[in-house]
Amino acid sequence: MAAVDQSVLRHARVLWDYHNTETPLETADAIIGLGSYDLRVADRCAQLFHRGLASRIIFTGASGNWTQGMFAGSEAAAFLQRAVSLGVPGEAITAEEKATNIGENIGFVRSIIPDAQRLIWVTKPQTRRRVSASLAVKWPQVTSMITAPEHSLAEQPGKHHSLEALIAEMVGDVWRMAAYPDTGFQALQPLGADVRMAFDRLVTAGFTNHLPPRVRSLLDR
Repeated sequence: MAAVDQSVLRHARVLWDYHNTETPLETADAIIGLGSYDLRVADRCAQLFHRGLASRIIFTGASGNWTQGMFAGSEAAAFLQRAVSLGVPGEAITAEEKATNIGENIGFVRSIIPDAQRLIWVTKPQTRRRVSASLAVKWPQVTSMITAPEHSLAEQPGKHHSLEALIAEMVGDVWRMAAYPDTGFQALQPLGADVRMAFDRLVTAGFTNHLPPRVRSLLDR
């Protein structure tokens, strides 16, 4: 993988802005925290709970490729512990520990609260658009507000997920934006010329680790 120079950072910011879509927040039936390697998602859920935007939190997530061995148990359990440490009562939290992808996150949450009308979904900044696109297909009947920890691209990398890994993640998710609507996983999303160019430049620079192996093999030819 190439070094992260100023050109790479410029293209990475284009993808960051594309993925990190804005949604106004209002009160909801529950706050849904999508499990991942980033405990700041749990922090954001706790913050919204203390603001009174919902009286219940559901954390959803088993253990994925990026969190194997990172937590003692599931992502949901780790997020629950974090929220409790931030003052959220344990009885206000449900941990869903089976989901391994966004579609399953949505499906399992729907089975827990099938009659929900308004939900706040909390995820990583660079995953907001994918969550929105997935909800449009998997649970269009609910009013969904999507938020994330409020920080910049420079602040997103951490101990368990480097800047290089973050850029590769964003590149892979742009590919999914184009490919997944045909599979029924997500609703179609616009891909502007600036996003396509940034994607192409970052693929050329070698940030392809989050692309499916068959796609990577085609690009390497």
